[in-house]
Amino acid sequence: MSASDDLLSREEPPWLFAVALATTLPHTLHQPAWLSGLAGLLLAWAAWLWQRDQRLPGRWLLLPLAIGGCLAIVAEFGTLFGRDAGVAMLVLFMAMKLLEMRQRRDAIVVVMLGYFLLLTHYFHAQDIPTGLWLLLALWLVTAALIRLHAGRIGPGETLRYAGQIGLQALPLMLVLYLLFPRVGGPLWGLPQDAFQARSGLSESMSPGSIGELVRSGEIAFRVRFDGTPPARPLLYWRGPVLERYDGTSWQVWPQRRPAETIEALGPAIDYETTLEAHGQRWLLALDAAATLPAGATLDGRLSAQLAQPVEARRRFRLSSTPAYRLNRHEQPATLTANLALPPTGNPHTLALAARWRDEEKSPSGIVDRALRHFRNEPFHYTLQPPLLGRDAIDDFLFRSRRGFCEHYAAAFVVLMRAAGVPARVVTGYQGGEFNPLDGYLVVRQSEAHAWSEVWLAERGWVRVDPTAAVAPERIERGIAEALPAGEPLPLFIQRHADWLRGMRHRWEALNNAWNQRVIGFDAQRQRQLLADLGLPDADWRTLAIALSLAGAAALALIAALALRRQHRQPPALRLWLRAQRRIGVHCAPGETPLALAARLRRSDPASAEAFDPVVRLFLLARYAPTPNLYLAALRAAVARLPRRRSA
Repeated sequence: MSASDDLLSREEPPWLFAVALATTLPHTLHQPAWLSGLAGLLLAWAAWLWQRDQRLPGRWLLLPLAIGGCLAIVAEFGTLFGRDAGVAMLVLFMAMKLLEMRQRRDAIVVVMLGYFLLLTHYFHAQDIPTGLWLLLALWLVTAALIRLHAGRIGPGETLRYAGQIGLQALPLMLVLYLLFPRVGGPLWGLPQDAFQARSGLSESMSPGSIGELVRSGEIAFRVRFDGTPPARPLLYWRGPVLERYDGTSWQVWPQRRPAETIEALGPAIDYETTLEAHGQRWLLALDAAATLPAGATLDGRLSAQLAQPVEARRRFRLSSTPAYRLNRHEQPATLTANLALPPTGNPHTLALAARWRDEEKSPSGIVDRALRHFRNEPFHYTLQPPLLGRDAIDDFLFRSRRGFCEHYAAAFVVLMRAAGVPARVVTGYQGGEFNPLDGYLVVRQSEAHAWSEVWLAERGWVRVDPTAAVAPERIERGIAEALPAGEPLPLFIQRHADWLRGMRHRWEALNNAWNQRVIGFDAQRQRQLLADLGLPDADWRTLAIALSLAGAAALALIAALALRRQHRQPPALRLWLRAQRRIGVHCAPGETPLALAARLRRSDPASAEAFDPVVRLFLLARYAPTPNLYLAALRAAVARLPRRRSA
């Protein structure tokens, strides 16, 4: 092939512009705005030069531009390695490659970059819209590759060929998906930063932290109960228990407590939870956990924990008993720790608690007195409380009286401790929304909650939720019913018409099915599939054999379909293809038989002499008014062709 034949034609660059746009556009949701803007400018510049048929810039400009882009990526991410920096480099190189796209090999580099960029989108999302976008982008990239090699064929025919290739690959893709050995952890991950945590609870709480989390409509986990779900007021999903208070924030006490003593007072509830990645070890079991999955333990405060952080969506089987007694005979050191307060601060709160302690006859009376205080005084439940001063509890109880659940839980615990009642803050989630289409209870980040526990003699640790005294609608019907109009709630949990809620349920049920059955097809489900197929103890050797056999069957199916399609071809066309194979030539898409004959006369005159009668008879057998009259002559002409090896 000459150098002029290797140059790109006028019609080919638009396909490559489309490849660059389709494979980099979704990354604008995750990468810095300056990078998206720079990539967009470079792509627009390349398209403008093509449209005006002007010369591309030289390397004297592209090299400094590449160095400057890499330095900017280092300044943004602190490295050139890892997920985000690596993807940023690929996006930058894709845009810059369009400005040196002179020959066919440059176009092939753009196509290969496009294929690789398709994989990187799964680093950020593996949902249905991402999958649909990538299927369309894969179709487009494959069509561009076909266009680079197929000659002058129309866009419709190019896209049709690309679609056929994708459909032919479908059986083999399904075999690899079902039988390829599953790896531990997320498939689309990098060691350094693929496990970035989503929003969720942390091991500390300060005024506004839960309220900030509630503004997220992201799903925290889904639950499917084996039987009838518990009533909503019982749906307390336990997370970190906070016992250390420094006057500003609440934190987990680092010392591990002795094992819990749990007395079940009612039947257990069995359920399966699908926990989204949150980067912490909390299992977020229904209070109180009775049976935990393998590898999970209780931390001495009834919080279920895993050995490793939840870095990918995971599914667990659990059992809980909502009616229970916890640690009726508590360790003295634990009680002492849950009476501790900072040595100074909040004098009015301490004075109020001291008065209650003197007036009430029992710790339970003090608890009731505090709840009556929250219920009868003009407290307001809001996501927009005013800022609090150095004596935050005093400011909240006696000045603003406006706060969210963490304000009420923290103030209640401080009051209890000041009155001599051991108390602590529990964080987690409360409630959830039942989706009638798939039977799952959906618990969002907006259901994040903080409540209190007090220790009472002969009763142990007892849950007390002061938020229920101020805004009982929060516990009984959800946060959207408890907050006043105008509060900054996520769109998905705001009060809407029934038809809109139904649409949301359908979409979430579809996403859940995708996550459970496609993304959630892990090693355990693969083993179950093999067991159903009669391979209960499959190891990697069995998987390799099954994969080989199924792959061979898939390839045989593809070959059978191709042969069946070939047998459906008209007799004249089958003879024409046989003639090309015998003489060792190939008619490119868009190349006519006469053009092929002319090309052969230039490259191999000896073979062209025998091939010219075949061309003439093939055209008559295809397009003459009585084509069948020429089939015998065409068959004889093809038989006279000498056999040649392909060049």
